[in-house]
Amino acid sequence: MSYDTQAPPAVPHRAMRNGLGTAALILGIIGTLSGLVPFFFWLAGILGLIALILGLVGKGRVKRGEANNKGVALTGALLGLAALILSVVGAVITFTAVSDAVDEIDKAIKDSAPKDPAAQDPAAQDPAAKNLADGDTSVYDDDLKVTVSDPKAYKPSEFAAGHTEGNKAYQVTVVIENGGKEKFDATLVTLTGRAGTNGVAAEQIFDEKVGAGFQGTVLPGKKATVTVAFDTPEDAKNLTVEVNPGLDYNASQWELKLG
Repeated sequence: MSYDTQAPPAVPHRAMRNGLGTAALILGIIGTLSGLVPFFFWLAGILGLIALILGLVGKGRVKRGEANNKGVALTGALLGLAALILSVVGAVITFTAVSDAVDEIDKAIKDSAPKDPAAQDPAAQDPAAKNLADGDTSVYDDDLKVTVSDPKAYKPSEFAAGHTEGNKAYQVTVVIENGGKEKFDATLVTLTGRAGTNGVAAEQIFDEKVGAGFQGTVLPGKKATVTVAFDTPEDAKNLTVEVNPGLDYNASQWELKLG
């Protein structure tokens, strides 16, 4: 009697699929470390979510017998969850810090802004930034003062230059007072005029009585006065007189009513 002594065929070894669990552990560690720095909350959130998903899938493979690194997969999933929590905390800290910084900047801007409304008004800082009325005085930073009087009808002489037949002539008195500490060169003062609603040029009239203009210098505490006449259209209702004290000054304007 013979017996078959041949051994049964060996069962082939099944390869374990431990890759997902290992990847979950690595990403979980990096994500958790990133979450410790609030500014990297976004990186911690991304890596934490991926690690959590890979860890859970890896744990499922362990249950099905496809992997044998249960501890690694579970640790990766837990680290992924921790990274997600840290990302939320980091986001709150970052946004709070940014909000506080913006509030501080706004406060600093408000504190540095001038509290006097007049200091925010260009016309209050620069006398040339607004139109003046007759009799008003334009005061400059060096205490130079310019005043233009109300217009009065003027009759040019027979040989006057700058006057057109049929137009009307008006004279104004311009006073310059030197309230500063340095002498003022009055020869650089220029006077121009515009008249009517269309703002046409009002020619300056020159004859034996008007048109000489300012001359010489004005010492501190002294005044200089000239009379200037302008030629305007017959129907003009207003005259704009512009006075520019010199190259270092801005011109000032007076809006004068005619008639």
